[in-house]
Amino acid sequence: MDKRILLADDHPLTREGLQMALRMRPPGKHIDAADSIEAAEKLIGAHNYYSLILLDYGLPDSNGLSGFFRLQHLLGGTPIALISAYAEPSLVEAAKAAGAAGFLDKASTLDDLARQVDALLDGRTVFPVAVQRSQNDTEALRVRLASLSPAQMRVLNALVQGQGNRSLAEELELSEATVKAHLTAIFRKLGVNNRLQAITAVRPVLDPSSTTRH
Repeated sequence: MDKRILLADDHPLTREGLQMALRMRPPGKHIDAADSIEAAEKLIGAHNYYSLILLDYGLPDSNGLSGFFRLQHLLGGTPIALISAYAEPSLVEAAKAAGAAGFLDKASTLDDLARQVDALLDGRTVFPVAVQRSQNDTEALRVRLASLSPAQMRVLNALVQGQGNRSLAEELELSEATVKAHLTAIFRKLGVNNRLQAITAVRPVLDPSSTTRH
């Protein structure tokens, strides 16, 4: 079966370069390109299937990992790899903890990027070597985050951005009662007691963009 890849990146040269590199590899790949999360969502709605999503970390309509979770919510079983010009350890850790299949460095050669995409399509994970703050802490947080449902992840990500219950409900198109129920479940799974503790626990992973973007 042919592989269909969704490449979401707002830099035309990056999109063109990656598409060129991927098309030089073994045939059988269809590549759709988008320049925003909204455009990617429309393509997902049109095709309803992708073998792999390559997602620019710094798209203009995405804050931190919010775009990642929006696409993950639509195609939960599809591997998503983040791509960025800054493969800083905090961003790599964030990608791992959130459940990304990989983290690709835009500074790599096109041939290296193409090989990494092939590995992702083969079901392998691809991450650069990074000095981690604490392997045990990262793994423990990854396990806790993995226990959250896609809807709970969306609520948690919006919570980290500083939204209250009403704005959370409006943005996610949920009732306030549903948001409160999700928050209760999130606090329990993360082992915290309130919003502040939850934000403090996960901010280094869900919003590492406080240090850099793209």
